[in-house]
Parts: sequence; structure tokens; C-alpha cells
Amino acid sequence: MREVYEGWVFSYSEEKLQSLRVDRRQLKNIINELKKWRAPATVLLSLYIPPGRPVSDVLNMLRQELSITDNIKLKKTRNAVQRALSAAIERLSKVPKIPDKGLALFCGEDMNTGDFICIMLIPPEKVPVYYYRTDKEFHTEFLEEMVLESNLVGLILVERDAATLGLLKGSRLEVLEELEAYIPGKHHRGGQSQRRFDRIIEQLVDEFYKRVAEHAKKHFLPLLEQGKLKAILIGGPAYSKYDFLEGNYLDYRLKQIVLPRLIDVGYQGEVGLREMIMKAADILKEQEYVDALKAVEEFKLHMAKDDGLIIYGDDEVKQALQMGAVKILIIDEDRSDALEWAELAKKFGAKPVYLSDDIPEGAWLKKTFGGIVGILRYRIY
Repeated sequence: MREVYEGWVFSYSEEKLQSLRVDRRQLKNIINELKKWRAPATVLLSLYIPPGRPVSDVLNMLRQELSITDNIKLKKTRNAVQRALSAAIERLSKVPKIPDKGLALFCGEDMNTGDFICIMLIPPEKVPVYYYRTDKEFHTEFLEEMVLESNLVGLILVERDAATLGLLKGSRLEVLEELEAYIPGKHHRGGQSQRRFDRIIEQLVDEFYKRVAEHAKKHFLPLLEQGKLKAILIGGPAYSKYDFLEGNYLDYRLKQIVLPRLIDVGYQGEVGLREMIMKAADILKEQEYVDALKAVEEFKLHMAKDDGLIIYGDDEVKQALQMGAVKILIIDEDRSDALEWAELAKKFGAKPVYLSDDIPEGAWLKKTFGGIVGILRYRIY
């Protein structure tokens, strides 16, 4: 039988209470763990407490719920519910005041194995509701919105007859949509026929730009209104990108967050988006995707040179970190111990970079090297 506890259960001083705060990446891992738990009866406790709610009110509610559990007929179910409620009361009773972003608490038992979990945390965003329920699964829906990146960059690649819309989310690149239009080439007859044909072409281009702008509005405006979209990067070949932006096709609210430099890109699709991101690395320097791309390319370069400046294997990487020899640590974000590796990297002066499958060669690096590789400051062997 295993027990999974998070946080301190003996005393919640202000310092220890602050230690219950989790960031989005930690929260994602916690949600994934909670989603694994299922029960044949309603014994898994989920509790959300918004800031400002008196702790005493919540404790009184939980104690009242505990007092009526004797009415549950099935002994195994009754014991499991009582165990969850007692654990929740024990942890919450150590909290002097609900923190500024609230608390989330999950306690419950796997009735088949006897495994028990109890997690209390302060989420990265304010808890939106006061919610209590025991169910056959944990209710994580109020946390799931919080793991979405809140520093998104919209991507628009546009030319006269093609466009790609994408989204840069931390270390992930998402292609939202690819658009095409049939625009005839140049007409060479001359005279009025030439001018009429040119007007038709310009009208078709105008209609396509309007279509691109409408699709951009559909994808990006809701994210802007939620406060998640921070900027829009526009690129494309020749003058098309300037014609699109200066022609006021884009919704004025989106236009206000367009980055000032337009990027020359010769391709559409995912390849074009990656090219645009790399060319704009200096203005996107806070984006994890750019860091990850650069780190993977540097790792490949050292590997090709066979210059002894890369390290892999958990034990070897850990030893190199402790020596202070690692400059960049590349971590598979899906590893269960990813956060521990990141903290270890910071402790010994290395820069942690998270790797997702959206990064070129990301899946190869994970499969070949187990999701932990380092770039060294100097040779150690």
C-alpha cells in the first residue's frame, strides 16, 4: 500500500504555506497524477477554496460532512470517505488563512489496493469557485485552464495566395490552420485587358487577405480577451506581409499587439513557422521554444564534431552537473522527474531547457538518450 502526500502536514507557518505554491508545469504533473485515480464509489474528495473564505467555515462544513458519513451503508465506502475527510480536515486545520490565490485539496483512497493520496496546493491562478464534492474521480477541471500557457504568441505567415496561422505556447509550436487561394498570374495582353485583369487579381488578393484576417480573429481574439495572447508575429515573402498589415485587414485589437518587425520567410506550413521563429529569436527571447530549438541544434553540432562537449545517461549527467560542468541541461518535459532535474540544474549553475515532441528531433533525443542530455562548458573525459 502506498500513500501519496504533498506539502507539510504538521505545521503550516507562512513560509511553509508559501511552499505549497506550484507553477503551471508542476500543476500539469499533479493533474496527470490525479487523473489516474478512479474509484467504484464516490470516495474521492475534491475541494476548492477561493481567497477570502474563512478557514473555520470550510472546516465546519467538512466536519459536518464527516458526522453524517455513519449513514453510508457499505462499510468499505464509509471507511474510505471518512479517511478522505479526516485527512482533509487534518491538513486544512494547520492553515491559519486561505492564501491570496486560494487552495485546492484532493484526498482519496483506491478501494482496490488501499493506496491513498492527499494533495494540497496553491495554484498559479486564483481559485475561481468554492467547490466541494466526493466522486468516483477527482475534479480537476478548475485547474486545467490554469495549465494553459499565459504568454502566447500568435503567428501569421501570409502571401498573396497562401497563409499559415500558428501559436507559440512555451516550448510548443501549434499549427492552427493553413489557407490557400487561387490567384492567377500576370496577364500579358496589354491595354484595357491588362488593366481589367490586374484589377481582378487585386480584388482576389484583397478578398484572400480579408479571409486570413477573419480566421486570425477567430483563433486569436478569444485568447487576447482571456489575457493569454501577448503578441502577434507576422512574416512572409516580399511585400505581401506589409500589404496585409498596412491594409488594415487585421482586427484593430489584434493589430495593437503585432510585433514591430515583420519577418522575411520563404515557406508556408510548419517549416515556415519554424523559420520565422528562429529569425525572430531576438524579439522572442523569452519563449521556451526558441531556447529549445537552439539547444537541440547546439547538441547536434557537438555530437557531429565529436568534441566531447555533450553528456548523456542519468548517472553521467548528474555527476557532470555536480561538477559544475554542464552549461545547458535538456530535459524531456514528460519525464516524471523533470522538475527535480530542472532544480538540480539551477542549483549547479546550468540552464534547464524543456524538450517537447514539437521540437525538431525532440522525439529522437528522447528515444535515443532517455530524455536527459547536457551540453558541457568543458570536456570532462
